[in-house]
Parts: sequence; structure tokens; C-alpha cells
Amino acid sequence: MFHEIQFPTAIAFHSSGGPERKTEIVTLGSGFEERNAVWANSRRHYDVGYGVKTLDDLHAVIAFFEARLGRLYGFRFRDFADFKSCAPNAALAPLDQNIGTGDGTTTQFQLIKTYISGPSSSVRTIKKPVAGTVRIAVAGLEQTSGITIDDTTGLIAFASAPAAGAAITAGYEFDTPVRFDTDSLSINLSNFAAGEIPSIPLVEIRL
Repeated sequence: MFHEIQFPTAIAFHSSGGPERKTEIVTLGSGFEERNAVWANSRRHYDVGYGVKTLDDLHAVIAFFEARLGRLYGFRFRDFADFKSCAPNAALAPLDQNIGTGDGTTTQFQLIKTYISGPSSSVRTIKKPVAGTVRIAVAGLEQTSGITIDDTTGLIAFASAPAAGAAITAGYEFDTPVRFDTDSLSINLSNFAAGEIPSIPLVEIRL
């Protein structure tokens, strides 16, 4: 269950957190290690308590929490460290990410983001692009018509299938689908007035 609503960005900007992976490590008798990736993809965790600076901020978070029924409904969250098809301070362009190659038949392509460092890479499926930010190019030429963009799934649909061998690329902003990772908000107002930050955890969800 998911609500297509974004967590208040002014509070999200001061949040903490990032990606987590799960790796099993076995140390052999020889001292060598065997390492196994349990998760194929990372999962992000955040704490938005760091963004709560005033009682009005606190009120906004409580209202948002209540409307989501605690952990029941997911929602959109802007991770200001990673919310574009390019670097956060760069201008997005339709050539930012390769999302597929035309075969003359396929008309739908999923938005993805590829993280590359040295010889290795990791692909992340993008299912919550921000409406009005997605730019698509075919064989290097930006397309301004004949495309339908589903902002709730990240699916790109072409009216006519791109030609075989044509690179399909995209630029976009996106949100991370998350939910609250607690069913209770424990807030001590006396500590809050003294500068103690409440912990308000969020966790990424799979859709």
C-alpha cells in the first residue's frame, strides 16, 4: 500500500542515512574470508529526526505519520544525496542514463540508474520519478512526443517501438519509496526544547 505523496522536503534536507547492503562473511581456519552478497540490491535507511528544528516541524511530521497510519502506508522521500539521474549539483540531461536498446518491437522501458566505479557497476530500478522532470532520448535525439511516462512506476511507453540497436537514454529526478520504520513516535518536549533530536526512522520499500 502506497501513498503518492512526498515527505516534507525542508525536513528531509537535514535527514541522515543512506544505502545498506547485507553481506555474509565466514572466516576460514586459514584466516581467509568467504563473502556472499545476501541482497542483490541495497536498501536505504534514513532518520528524519535530524530535520526537525522547530515545533512546527514536529507537528508536520506527526500529521504525516498519522495520515500514513504509522508503518502501514509507504510514501515518497527525497534523498538529497541521490535524487537525480546525474550528480546532485549537475544539470540533468536526456543522455544521463542508458535504460535499454531498441529492438524494433519493444515499446516499454523501465527507468534505471547505474552506479559505476572502476570496473564494477550496480543497477537500481527507479519506480518513483518526479512528474515533469523525465527527459527521454532515442539514439541521442531527445523525444518530445510519442512517449507516455508513468510517474508511479517509472515505465516509459513509446507509441512506436524504437528502431533495433537504438540506445534509449533518460534524465530525471526521482524519489525513494519508503515507510516509517516505527509504529510509535516517542517525543520528549522538554528534551526537544533543550536541543535533543527525536529519532524518526524511515526504511526503503520494494514495490
